[in-house]
This record gives sequence, structure tokens and C-alpha cells, in this order.
Amino acid sequence: MKRDLLSIKDLSKEDIYRIIERAMKIKAEGRANSQRLKGYTLGLLFEKASTRTRVSFEVAMFRSGGQTIYLNPADTQLSRDETLEDTARVLSRYLDVIAIRTYSQERLEIFSQNSSIPVINALSDKYHPCQVLSDIMTVIEKKGNIEPLKIAWIGDGNNVANSWINAARTLGFQFILACPRGYEPEEIKDSTANISITEDVKEAAEGADVLNTDVWVSMGDEGEREERLKIFRPYRIDEEVLRVSKPDSIVMHCLPAHRGEEITDDVMDGKRSVVFDQAENKLYLHQALLEVLILDR
Repeated sequence: MKRDLLSIKDLSKEDIYRIIERAMKIKAEGRANSQRLKGYTLGLLFEKASTRTRVSFEVAMFRSGGQTIYLNPADTQLSRDETLEDTARVLSRYLDVIAIRTYSQERLEIFSQNSSIPVINALSDKYHPCQVLSDIMTVIEKKGNIEPLKIAWIGDGNNVANSWINAARTLGFQFILACPRGYEPEEIKDSTANISITEDVKEAAEGADVLNTDVWVSMGDEGEREERLKIFRPYRIDEEVLRVSKPDSIVMHCLPAHRGEEITDDVMDGKRSVVFDQAENKLYLHQALLEVLILDR
């Protein structure tokens, strides 16, 4: 039976740790890891621009022995009104797994319902599960265990924030968000006791083991840029915010960063930043995820 990853809610606690454990083993093995996906093909159907997600998926599949086909929707019959349902049925006959980067979670779910191969959410308007899985891998790598930690999210309640909430609900770590009123994440309404939200940045950051942020203007929100810059100006990770977190806290950003907006240069390039470790870990996490979804069926 095929398995999809449309959100972290599709994974159990055991699933999350299993994928991360495999990712860490792949990272430790380096290029010596086995070509377990030789003969398999990954499709990338990307409606949104991408640097890290696209490159890490392509390299992950290559290092695992498989092939990747990149599909720009403008170059497919989707641009000539072929239905998403028909496209899903056809691509299922050619590919072994597909990762979709889309503006609409609904489109992802429609594709999944009509696909006989595993479907991976490579980013939607609502969730970004692959990003948060690699982020969790990074936290475990640096801290040993995520469950006793306090993780603070500062900024927009966007798709990454929603996925962090889902992860906190499953793994049980303390997760607190500092968001301006009106920009709270959708998933907060179903939160549990270990998840909270405030408008006070320092309240969220105080005693935190991890400080996390993202851009204030996501893809699709460009028309709101000037308004968002004014509203989010107090929601920046700088040295003042860093000082109220734990002395050994780490700073995360899923990139791309707008330096000087949601994070300052001195923090992003400072000794507590793990930003580029996060980016690297996407490669190993994607290798592990592809193995699990393709081979464990």
C-alpha cells in the first residue's frame, strides 16, 4: 500500500524517528551509502520556485542510484487544461514517487487521491513537512534529544510554523510562537498543552533552546510586502532576542533569508547559528524519506 507525506500528521512518532535515524546514518556514510533506489524514478512537479528543495531532492535521488525528472507545469499538458486527476493517473504509470511544490494544499490532496504512487509535499500554502523533518534532524544532531526542549518560533504563522505545530503535537516538545495578531498559524486552533502563542517576542525567546524564524513575505504574499514589513518589524531575531534565550541556544532559519529583516547578519553568521547545517540536512533527510516511501510498501 502506498504512503504519502502530505503533512507531518501522516507520520507517527516512530515514523519520524525512523526516518531521521536513517538520514543520520546516510550522512555518516557519505558517498559510501548503498544505491538502494537504483532503477527508480522521482518526478518533481514544481509550481513554485525552489533552490534547496529542488537541488536536495535531485541529488538525494542521484546518490541513491535513481533518476529524477523535473516537471515545470508550464511545460506539461496542465498548461493546456488537462485535469490534475488525469495527470496524476498518467504520471503514476511512469514514475515511482513524485514530490509536488504547489500554492495549494488542495491540489496536492487531489493529486494524491488519484495517484497510485507515493506523493510528497515539497511545500504548499499550508504545510512544509520535509523542511521541518530536516530541521528536527538538525536539532537532534545538535542537542541529542528534542523532546525536553523549548523551541521558539518568531515571525509569520506560515506553512513552516504549521508543520512545526504538527511536529510538537506528535513529539511533545514545548513549542511557543511569537506572531503578530492576525498572522497566527491555522494549526494553532487545534494545539495541545505543550503549544502556545504570544505577541511578545521576548516571552517566546526567554529560556528557549532553539530560536527559529522564516521570511515575513512568503511566495504568493508579495502584494502585502510593505504592510508586512511594518507589522513584523518587532519580530526579528537579533542579539537582544538571542540574549534572553539559553546561553547554548541555537538559531535556525529555513532559508532563503532576508537579512536585516527577520534575522540580523550577526545572528545568522554567529556561532550559535545552524542555518547552513539545516540546509545540508535536507539532502540526507530526503534520501531517507525516498527510501522509506519507495521501498517499504
